[in-house]
Amino acid sequence: MKRTNHAILAGLLGDILPQAEVLPTPLPLAPELSLYLLSEAYPQYELSAEQLEKIMNYPAYWCFCWASGQVMARYILDNPELVKNKRVIDFGAGSGVAAIAAAMAGAAEVVACDLDPDALLSSRENAALNHVELGYSDDFFGDEQYWDVILVADVLYDRANLPLLDVFLQRADNVLVADSRVKDFSVPGYRHLSFHRATTVPDLDESDEFSRVNLYLGEHSAA
Repeated sequence: MKRTNHAILAGLLGDILPQAEVLPTPLPLAPELSLYLLSEAYPQYELSAEQLEKIMNYPAYWCFCWASGQVMARYILDNPELVKNKRVIDFGAGSGVAAIAAAMAGAAEVVACDLDPDALLSSRENAALNHVELGYSDDFFGDEQYWDVILVADVLYDRANLPLLDVFLQRADNVLVADSRVKDFSVPGYRHLSFHRATTVPDLDESDEFSRVNLYLGEHSAA
């Protein structure tokens, strides 16, 4: 019997979360877009110490829609002129949420880029779920392509990634950043766009500070 898409994705979690369900889930901030995400019904309180260790060693970012990704998707859908008829790459795509929003908003070409092959598989399945087509890459630095827009959501959780923002401005006309981690964001070439509240889906009951998402726009001419 052919397995369903969400069963295939759940199978990726089988060694860590044996009873995990991955289900099509509309996003609270962008209900016109659905993703295959870990079911909210999963009994997180039953996780053993061994499972928690495995999760730390294999963080399956793709089975959650993080707050910044959801905020970015909403912004793109509300401001399609940012991406319409343009070449776009979603750096650190995870579930592909921002890439899918860009495709839905009329981008000419959208590439989901992630080092994790499971994230790229998730992006493929989520693109199909939303009836859009994406390209895929596991190496942003493997070529020197220039893009109209680079999307960067939930990448700055590691401050070591901050220097990438300068690199992005050398590779695109515009860089859209969504972040809930950096409190002293001050990067030449970038300006603050807006502030939003959002939570991870499914809700991980994270601290309030991680629900505070800021959007920034980098412009090549200002670099």
